[in-house]
Amino acid sequence: MRKFYSMIIVFTACCFLSACGAGRQMDGELDAVLTGGREEKDALREGEETTLVYGSGDYTRINPAMDEHGEINLLLFNGLTAHNGDNEVVPDLAKSWEFDEKACTYTFYLEEGVVWHDGEAFTAEDVKFTIEAIMDPENGSENAADYEDVEAISVLDEHTISFQLAAPNVAFLDYMTMAVLPEHLLANEDIQTSDFFRHPVGTGPYRLESWDVGQAITLAANKTYFKGRPNIDRIVFKIVTDDNAKALQMKAGELDLALLTPRDAATFADSEEYTCYDMKTSDYRGILFNFQNAYWIQNKDIIPAVCCAVNRQAIVDAVLLGQGVPAYGPLQRNIYDNENVEHYDYAPDRAREILEAAGCQMGVDGFYVRDGQKIGFVLSVGAGDQVRIDIAQAAAQQLREVGIDCSVEIPTQVDWEGQMAYLIGWGSPFDADDHTYKVFGTDKGANYSGYSNADVDRYLTEARQSDDPAVRAEAYDGFQMALAEDPAFAFLCYVDANYVADSAIQGICTDTVMGHHGVGIFWNVAEWTMQNEGKGIE
Repeated sequence: MRKFYSMIIVFTACCFLSACGAGRQMDGELDAVLTGGREEKDALREGEETTLVYGSGDYTRINPAMDEHGEINLLLFNGLTAHNGDNEVVPDLAKSWEFDEKACTYTFYLEEGVVWHDGEAFTAEDVKFTIEAIMDPENGSENAADYEDVEAISVLDEHTISFQLAAPNVAFLDYMTMAVLPEHLLANEDIQTSDFFRHPVGTGPYRLESWDVGQAITLAANKTYFKGRPNIDRIVFKIVTDDNAKALQMKAGELDLALLTPRDAATFADSEEYTCYDMKTSDYRGILFNFQNAYWIQNKDIIPAVCCAVNRQAIVDAVLLGQGVPAYGPLQRNIYDNENVEHYDYAPDRAREILEAAGCQMGVDGFYVRDGQKIGFVLSVGAGDQVRIDIAQAAAQQLREVGIDCSVEIPTQVDWEGQMAYLIGWGSPFDADDHTYKVFGTDKGANYSGYSNADVDRYLTEARQSDDPAVRAEAYDGFQMALAEDPAFAFLCYVDANYVADSAIQGICTDTVMGHHGVGIFWNVAEWTMQNEGKGIE
């Protein structure tokens, strides 16, 4: 099924890079940045150019229309709108817009004089092309649900475009932050497999300079950027897929900025050479139950027992070192959070009672059995994310302690249809519609569990179609209650984003709530600066 393609790319991107499209070899100066330590980097800072080296996961492609969580997207591309440091919608490629409530139509007035990195002019046709590509079911974009209310897209002139909606969608301006793609380079191309996504061209503050496969993706400042040339001349996404190696390279001065595990980030706290940013996120972890798997069709009634068997606070304390909070739902960092829903607090005795009420009996090996079948499942988790692996291992151990035979596997490729369960991550700091409607709605693009609940669908639709906060609050209350009564996930914890930066970097916003995978730190990257003084080695 093509709907699974983009999500597979997102998770495999954390682990390895396709051999397609080898990048150009780096020059000697950049090679010194990547392989040298602090002395080499400080020497370069004293020159005319500044280079920031970011410890990045790997990419198989850079395709924002299909893969929304890539940190690099914000540097290469722009949307019609953007989010500021308070996660509010602000103008970007669109300098203004208006909404005709009676016609349910948004009209956007675009910036003039904007050019793509290849020098071609940006126009409204590019916007139309991008959104239509995402909406096309043949392309299998997980973001298609964001635009499913769009009935017509009209290019009024080169710098004016309108979207007529069949029904109101209060989150529509949030969704117009979607990166716009160039029609002149992608027309008649396959939006999933085109080689363009290994040589992307955007309108953003940085342009692709080179892609050295499996080593680094190098970006150079866009001198013709319509908002003004960025301060930092070059940003290198150095590929470091192992969390331990990332921390070691940070200590060695080979990286300037990295998202580290809580344990590794803590080792930098007392150093003046580094600044630690413990950022709040809307990014939660949970056990996704695959309702397309025969096991959960037969055993869905034991899911509340799974939820009660997990000691979330113990996971936050032991794995996250307190850098997070226990989770009970998808909207805890949102104004529409309903904290009065069923939390499924840690209660091993209650978990056993639920199992026994469902007809399960304790077996001689310490695991429950029903109808001759052991109660238990395999929890899959993606490679390359040590924190997620540790969360999965901790949860599995807790489940075994109450008699549920849970084991953890780390597959090389995620089998969304065949697996039993997955240590999932979702969460958005933007409108409550984001990462709820498309994640829990029946047959929506990011509903990888095959979950379906008519009440959930109804409440989510009611919430997106009203701009009245009271109406939305009531709808999201109903959604959260219905989801708690019929869990799609066993929610575990919200994770903080522990960024560590060389203290030479100035301008990182400390108060912004980060998104899924900690994405968002680069939202104002064009304003960042790097001091040119060498700091020496301790």
